[in-house]
Amino acid sequence: MKKIKLEILGISYSQSQSGAYALIFGESGKKRRLPIIIGSFEAQAIAIELEKMKPSRPLTHDLFKNFATTFNITVNEVIIYKFSEGIFFAKLICYDGVKEVEIDSRTSDAVAIAVRFKCPIYTYESILDAAGIVMQEGDEPLDSESGTTRGKQPEKKQDSPEQYGQMTLKELEKKLMEAIDAEAYERASVIRDEINKRKAQK
Repeated sequence: MKKIKLEILGISYSQSQSGAYALIFGESGKKRRLPIIIGSFEAQAIAIELEKMKPSRPLTHDLFKNFATTFNITVNEVIIYKFSEGIFFAKLICYDGVKEVEIDSRTSDAVAIAVRFKCPIYTYESILDAAGIVMQEGDEPLDSESGTTRGKQPEKKQDSPEQYGQMTLKELEKKLMEAIDAEAYERASVIRDEINKRKAQK
């Protein structure tokens, strides 16, 4: 199965889940986006490394890297290999100089480790088909440093996730396009999940 390389475009605060963040991936050189909801600790761990900040004491993911490199273990790549019931699954592809080993991991932890090892992150076409969002022509890219959209103002009003359950499929598809146009990837991912749930029930 062909792997598709992903780039981290930014991290934004989740409007629908308190204390959560949306980690935004982009398909390398293309317009598809893959938003993944992660916790605040993992978001901080990823952001600190991306911004080249050095905490006074090693964080958990720093400790993992220090432990691994001490014993000559490298992480060659991370693969987001499964998406089921709104949950992403990932694995670390590790090498100790003799053999390659796959280690199962939460996606957020895998990404926090990947940025420390500076290794590539991949997924598969089936994951992007199921959970990806396609940017429209003219949409502006996400600012990878700030995790916000360049040239667009924050939305003043947002629907609640509960409202999506009362909408028709046609209304949801319209809301999805509006969210994509506004670069509101975290909200778009909630709408996308509701649409997929509806289609699965047919």
